[in-house]
Amino acid sequence: MTIEELFKDKAVKAKEKTEIISKWILDGSLPTDELISFAEKGKDPVKGTCIEALEYATKQKPDMADETILTFVTSTLPEKAPRIKWESAKVIGNIAHQFPDQLEKPIQGLLANTDDEGTVVRWSAAFALGEILKMKTKHNATLLPAIESICEKEEKNSIKKIYLDAIKKTAK
Repeated sequence: MTIEELFKDKAVKAKEKTEIISKWILDGSLPTDELISFAEKGKDPVKGTCIEALEYATKQKPDMADETILTFVTSTLPEKAPRIKWESAKVIGNIAHQFPDQLEKPIQGLLANTDDEGTVVRWSAAFALGEILKMKTKHNATLLPAIESICEKEEKNSIKKIYLDAIKKTAK
C-alpha cells in the first residue's frame, strides 16, 4: 500500500494512519523525503497526520531525523492549522539535540507560537524550547531571558511548569 492509497482508504481511521506511517518511517519502507514531499502537497489534515507520524517516529528514534526533517517542520511552524504547529514543535523538541548549530530559525518559529491562542500549541512550543534550553547552547544567552519573560505572562500552570523545569536544569 502506498501513502496515497492509505489516505484514500476511508476504512482506516486517522490515528491508525499515523501509526502505520510512523512504522513505515521507522522500518525504512517510506523514506522521509518522500513523506515530506507528499505532506507539502496535502491539505492541512493530511499534512498534520504526516507530521504527527514524524513525531511518533522521532520520539522513538530521534537519531533517524536529518536536516530535511528539521527544515520541513521549522517551515510549518507558522501555518494556520494548530495541529500542524503543535506536531512540528514536538518533532523539533525530539530532535533539536542533533542540530545544536541549526536552531536559530526553529527557535524564532517556536517563540512566535508562544503567543498562540491555542493551549496545545503553546504547550508544544514550551516543550521544544525547554528541550533546546536544556542543551545549554549559545542560544541560551537570548533564549533564557525570552523564556523567563514568556513565563511571567503565561497563564497556564502546566505550560509554566515546562519552562520552569527547563530553567532549573540549566542552572545545574
